[in-house]
Amino acid sequence: MKKKRTVVIGFIGTQLDSGRGSARWEKWRPTVALTQHEDVVIDRLELLFDGRSDALVRQVAEDIGGVSPETEVVPRRVDIADPWDFEQVYGALFDFARAYPFDPDHEDYWIHITTGTHVLQICMFLMTEARYFPGCLLQTSPPRRHAPGAAGSLALIDLDLSRYDRIAQRFSREQQEGVAFLKSGIATRNPRFNAMIDEIERVAIKSRAPILLMGPTGAGKSFLARRLYELKKARRQAGGRFVEINCATLHGDGAASTLFGHVKGAFTGAMSERAGLLRTADKGVLFLDEIGELGLDEQAMLLKAIEEKRFLPVGGDHEVHSDFQLIAGTNRDLAREVAQGRFRDDLFARINLWTYALPGLVDRSEDIEPNIDYLLREFGIEDGQLVRFNKEARERYMRFAMSPQARWSGNFRDLSASVQRMATLAEAGRITDDIVAGETGRLQRLWAPRRDTPGARDDVDLDALLGQDAAARLDPFDAVQLQAVVAVCRRAASLSDAGRQLFAVSRLAKRQPNDADRLKKYLARFGLDWDALRS
Repeated sequence: MKKKRTVVIGFIGTQLDSGRGSARWEKWRPTVALTQHEDVVIDRLELLFDGRSDALVRQVAEDIGGVSPETEVVPRRVDIADPWDFEQVYGALFDFARAYPFDPDHEDYWIHITTGTHVLQICMFLMTEARYFPGCLLQTSPPRRHAPGAAGSLALIDLDLSRYDRIAQRFSREQQEGVAFLKSGIATRNPRFNAMIDEIERVAIKSRAPILLMGPTGAGKSFLARRLYELKKARRQAGGRFVEINCATLHGDGAASTLFGHVKGAFTGAMSERAGLLRTADKGVLFLDEIGELGLDEQAMLLKAIEEKRFLPVGGDHEVHSDFQLIAGTNRDLAREVAQGRFRDDLFARINLWTYALPGLVDRSEDIEPNIDYLLREFGIEDGQLVRFNKEARERYMRFAMSPQARWSGNFRDLSASVQRMATLAEAGRITDDIVAGETGRLQRLWAPRRDTPGARDDVDLDALLGQDAAARLDPFDAVQLQAVVAVCRRAASLSDAGRQLFAVSRLAKRQPNDADRLKKYLARFGLDWDALRS
């Protein structure tokens, strides 16, 4: 296999590489010294310079030709008016890298960072770290003792951290600790949820962009948002506070005041200035739960605050500043809310960069058992008493918890309340079969649909749903069955939940039941889909 050519890319050193007459050979000149190492052959030197160093470049190229004739010196003019201006330097190097014909299959690139201003050296490092320069950093040093014409030393620094086992292990351990921190209090065996938490951890550490957590009430959005803040605070990426508000509690004129603050005298009763939650969250994290409940005016003000970090308090003439990271939560389909004009499309686009759908408890049934154990441990810590199930009681509760009868409409809040009730009633720390029987009956009554609430009635109007002509063509058998199915769908928390209820018996005979797909195909026979039924 043919050996690759060695190519060095570096700036001329207007001070270190300078020198006149024969005395120049008495000093160490880093660019010339690169070619004086007997055991290192440099095939080509890409010598970068600005328009003011032409004479020095010619001198250095001539001297290199004398000590290393095999080295080709290629002067590359890079126009930088101010080598201490970061934007100018980085932009010029970026343009150079984009235009340069790198050939890593046949050439190895060393990026010389000994010469040039500190800004130049930093930018060379950043370009190499980002792989715009596909090579290693090259650092050279003068000889320890004065020796005229000595080459000094050189060292290569490979920025591919995967090559450094100890560093890679530390980074891997840091990530595992971050994921474990986020999962503390979220007992899970669900592979998809585990993968989601892994990605959220990476995003939280690397980005300050808004994060949108979607999912039903009680799925753990608020808990996860707080853990994200605590993770960022532990990594010194959040110096401010964690501020949380449920937007469903904000109504009328007070909504804007609560979020954005107000000045004294802004309205009747405004006896003093109010900072507002956005300013309180400066340098920290603002969690807006149920963001879909915000009014359109507040949505417009929030968009400006996210994009510009500035906004006007109610009644104010001067903008205030707050640099916060937004985490938003919702149990609504915001895309549908946008389509129906209840949510601004520009705000949705801004907060939809990192969106995660947290599954409800019925979609994480394998997590019920570990969460029961976790909740019992937490209860024991708070109450000072170890609480456990009897064997028969645990089996009975788990059969119910995993059955179609268990709707878990409140998700983990329902489960937490259920475990707390049983633990409180446990005598001598033992949850008995009688306690479980009473609790499962209580949950069934809690989840029983109320006949006086919209969507809970079984008198489904097929004429309105399908149209009179289509409804008239149905056999009575199909009509009765379809009415029952639609009634269940309207009460269910999700498509999967409705499928589990409707196929509660037949699904047990299947190795991998796909209740949602079966229900979707059934509805499609009548030209219906889930969204149409829910709307």
